[in-house]
Formats: sequence, C-alpha cells, structure tokens
Amino acid sequence: MTPTPDPSAPNRTELTSSLVLELEAELRALATPERAEHEKRYLKSELVHLGARVPDIDRLTRRLLKARVPREHGVTVALAEALWERGVHELRMAAVDVLAERVDLLSPADLPLLERLLREARTWALVDGIAPYVVGPLLAVNPEIETVVLRWADDPDFWLRRAALLTYLLPMRRGEAVHERFAAVADRLLEDREFFVRKAIGWVLRERSKKLPDEVFTWLAPRRARASGLTLREAGKYLSEAQRLHLLGKA
Repeated sequence: MTPTPDPSAPNRTELTSSLVLELEAELRALATPERAEHEKRYLKSELVHLGARVPDIDRLTRRLLKARVPREHGVTVALAEALWERGVHELRMAAVDVLAERVDLLSPADLPLLERLLREARTWALVDGIAPYVVGPLLAVNPEIETVVLRWADDPDFWLRRAALLTYLLPMRRGEAVHERFAAVADRLLEDREFFVRKAIGWVLRERSKKLPDEVFTWLAPRRARASGLTLREAGKYLSEAQRLHLLGKA
C-alpha cells in the first residue's frame, strides 16, 4: 500500500530551512574566529565551527523555539534534524537543545534517530547533551527502552558506551532509586579501556556521592581491583578521606 503523503511536509521543510538559516546567521554575528579555531582544535573536530559561545547557542535556540516553532512532534524533530545535518558544531549543539527542550514530545519511536545522532556526534560536547538530557528523560517515562541502553553498553562504539552510562546521570545526581539500573551498565564497563568510558563511570558515581556517599563506597569498594585509577579518583572526590584512601589502596 502506498503511504498517504503528509500534506504538511513541504511547509514543514520550508519552515525548518528558514529557521536554520536564521539561527546560523544570529550565531555567526556573535562568533569569533579565534574561538572557532580554539574549539575545533580542542575537540579535534571535523565539523565547521563558527566560534559562538554555548550560552549564546542555548539562549538563541530557546528564544527561537518559544517564538517560532509550534509545539508539535513533527516540526520539532524536523528542525533538530535540519540543524544537525548542516555539519556545523554550534548548530548540532542547537539541535540537542531543541530535543532536550521538547523531550516531552518524543517517544520510543524516536530512539533510532537518537542512536544515529550519538553515533555521528563523535565528541563528548554532543554526547553529553543527548544522553542525560534527551535519552534519560525518555527512559524515565518509557522504562521498556532500557533494553536499548543496555545494548549500547556492549556497543563497539565507545561513544555509545559512554551514552549508556550518562543516560542515568540526572536521576543518579538527584539521589533517585536508579542505582541498581546504573550499576547494571557500569559493572559491565568497569574494565573498559577507553578514557571517556572510565571517566563517565567516575563522573556519575561522583555526582551520586554528593547525596549518597556510603552507597557509592559500598558498591565500588569490592570492585576497586577491576576499576581504573581514573574511575576511582573521580568517584572518590566527595567521599570521606578514609573511604577515598581505601579505594585508592592507600589505607
């Protein structure tokens, strides 16, 4: 059966194309070539960099959403994709902002798109926005997608493995009852040799320890021989001195 054409698609494409060009022009006006060169080198990025500041990206994107973009799933996702496909770092940051601001419009059907963006991101500057602020809230209301997150934990792409961990960052930080679910991911990645994975485990545990230090210590202490020094140092920053020294084998 031939699918019924979406009569709103041409108008949607025209709108999103216009909005992308508008936002890009506004960001270019605030950008500096020095910042563009520095960030491109720092992130080892293959994308075009305009040199706009993150606060400006966030502010302009939110203003655009509020003033010009209907609160509809189709146009929201279309705008995010159009921003992403420009191959400009700041516009990809804006795409993440769009999805995070409108995450309540997303559903499990959007997971293939989110996985594609994570694979194409190739930098913490994008992955660290998508995983906790888009996938995380989506998981919170759709627990059935946790099987996908667990699959990411075993993916050859280390950015997907990092994303699997950071999906739990916000509820772990808030002290919510998700430790066992995070641990199911972290336990299988403790011996991962990738820096960005080791760092992510430590980061999430560090945030957790601000509210529940004993829980973090109790989980990590029997696993310290499997964990990297980087993970242990990160996780131990807010633990007691005695706990920290024990984790580092200096007690």
